Amino acid sequence: MKNYTITVNGTAYDVTVEENGSAAPAAAPRAAAPAPKAAPAPKAAPAPKAAAAGAGSVKVAAQVPGKVLKIVASVGQAVKSGDSIVIVESMKMEIPVVAPQDGTVASIDVAEGASVENGDTLATLN
Repeated sequence: MKNYTITVNGTAYDVTVEENGSAAPAAAPRAAAPAPKAAPAPKAAPAPKAAAAGAGSVKVAAQVPGKVLKIVASVGQAVKSGDSIVIVESMKMEIPVVAPQDGTVASIDVAEGASVENGDTLATLN
């Protein structure tokens, strides 16, 4: 058996790990627990998946519901994979919607201020 100290929500606990891998509390929480650390910054949403829209075109879809905060790219603009096309505000976070592949912006299918749902088409690339 091995003894470890773990911290949960700012409270330290002494635990003993048995040979079978289960953990059991060995003692009450320590009296002087360190202050909890600040929560990590939220992660950006993953890049949207491309969905075929016809011969040679790729739809760029919203991955979260929210409001279109800013349109970054313009029709006719060449973009590389990972370049921002639209910024969506969701749960008080700015979430960039990026090009899934290199291409040219064929259309922007939303306007700034528009509400979008998960899966809504925001732009199309050629």
